[in-house]
Amino acid sequence: MSTTATTVSIEEKNKELVAEFMKVFSAGDVDKILSFLSPTATWWVAGTIDGISGSKNKQEFGEMLSSLSSTSKNGAIALKPLAWTAEGERVAVETESYAELENGRTYNNLYHFVFVIKNGEIESIKEFLDTEHTRAVFLG
Repeated sequence: MSTTATTVSIEEKNKELVAEFMKVFSAGDVDKILSFLSPTATWWVAGTIDGISGSKNKQEFGEMLSSLSSTSKNGAIALKPLAWTAEGERVAVETESYAELENGRTYNNLYHFVFVIKNGEIESIKEFLDTEHTRAVFLG
């Protein structure tokens, strides 16, 4: 007689964490979003967009999020995961965003995120996106 034990891999746990993070991110609660990040977490955004691109620590990321949230009609940018790849502590996610902004524009971008998870917390995020779309919608 054999017993079937369900073992959840570290990759599955990490994917679940990132999926929950994206769900919370989409709701716009900055403090709850930041609760997923380790104290030493960093968020890096591709490009040369003033106030957005480059590397930020957890506090700087929170300040950027608060600023961006205030530009959205519902206080958030919704993230929809499209495809996943997970290996060890790394989770890569192709993602689509959507937000209607106070300036009358619609933000609908595509991303490739790379998350590094350590000890059940997000340690780092790299965000690759269409920077020209971001610049045009937020700053144009």
